[in-house]
Amino acid sequence: MGSRPLTSQGAHPRHGLDPIIHTPVRLSIMAALAAADRVEFRFLRDTIEVSDSLLSKHMLTLEEAGYVTVEKAFISKKAGTWLSLTSEGRTAFQEYVSILETITKGSPHA
Repeated sequence: MGSRPLTSQGAHPRHGLDPIIHTPVRLSIMAALAAADRVEFRFLRDTIEVSDSLLSKHMLTLEEAGYVTVEKAFISKKAGTWLSLTSEGRTAFQEYVSILETITKGSPHA
């Protein structure tokens, strides 16, 4: 998946925004994961203030897109779920942020 090319020369940059990332919860997930090598599920849930089920739903979408990996592990006999961006996910997020910067810098009100 990843970013999509602009449909025509001179098209508004918003057309390049990745629809997989472009929801508030998934954008929050991607931003949190971009700031770390990996993040524990409960920590991410609490950080972005969503329910387990909502986080799971959005993580599945991001995992199916190839943007995140989900790893189950035991630490001190306790099961945990660790989440991280793939290289494709990191690139997609960087491109998304770059497009947002282009849009906001182009605004006369920015």
